[in-house]
Amino acid sequence: MTAPVLVTGGAGYIGSHTVRLLASQGRKVVVLDNLVYGHRDAIVDPDVELVVGAVGDKALLQELFARYHFAAVVHFAAYAFVGESVTDPLKYYRNNTAEPLTLLEVMQEHGCKNFVFSSTCATYGVPASIPISESNPQEPINPYGRSKLMLEWILADCDRAWGLKSACLRYFNASGSSEDGLIGEDHTPETHLIPRVLMAVTGEISHVDVFGTDYPTPDGTGVRDYIHVADLASAHSKALDHLGAGGESVRCNLGTGVGVSVKEIISAVEEVTGKKVPVQYGPRRAGDPPELLADPRLAAEVLGWVAQHRDVRDMVRSAWTWISGTRGGRFTR
Repeated sequence: MTAPVLVTGGAGYIGSHTVRLLASQGRKVVVLDNLVYGHRDAIVDPDVELVVGAVGDKALLQELFARYHFAAVVHFAAYAFVGESVTDPLKYYRNNTAEPLTLLEVMQEHGCKNFVFSSTCATYGVPASIPISESNPQEPINPYGRSKLMLEWILADCDRAWGLKSACLRYFNASGSSEDGLIGEDHTPETHLIPRVLMAVTGEISHVDVFGTDYPTPDGTGVRDYIHVADLASAHSKALDHLGAGGESVRCNLGTGVGVSVKEIISAVEEVTGKKVPVQYGPRRAGDPPELLADPRLAAEVLGWVAQHRDVRDMVRSAWTWISGTRGGRFTR
């Protein structure tokens, strides 16, 4: 068994899928999560220890690092509601940018120099070109994206100052659930498109809103790059391997490179569920670009990672297994 890994925010959506994969690989995993948005029941492996606490609690971090001598940190803990970040920016800068400084200080004190960071394509803002490569200017248009970009800058400075190696993984649209339906996406409020369309099918919400039908896209609705959560988990594992083998710091996109429109998502849901989706069409939403599409080639070159789930119907199918089954029984609202 390799040296232990600390996963912050490991009881959340992407974190819990990553924790499950790392544990299945025989890695010793300790999760630190304040459970504000995470779920205790999302930690399904009995060998994974869940510590309830904050990333900014230096005394707790000192205790954990002294006990486990972590080889690496995988950092998911963050607030991620874009709209809320606009109305309450200090909440985001404090949680997403300031509190991780304590974590980095403790890592430095204990000689832990490998950091995998859950970043976002929101650091690019409105893209200068499509598909979006890592050379695209990073000009975020909201505090959420800026809070993530600031931490990317801090990690680069720590690399120069004391040799911290980091992998900043810029996700596009995370989607899907575990294939067995045991864990999945459960946000309150839920803002992601695929679960909201499925919630409209189940009657949990009355309809799904579609913002804009006049974009310069094939069917007039916005196009996004959807990436299965299992592929995201795999990328974090490969990033740990890259850094553990002495690899240099890397910043790379995680996506399929395949664009899917809002209408295509709705059609996929109707095909998978056999049910009609109630839809309400409205005007464009301010700040929504017509298309966001990843160029994922750097992740393939440096990490050896390529998305395996490229058909959006597979992503919808796994999400439907979760929403129509396990989610309703375990994470009641």
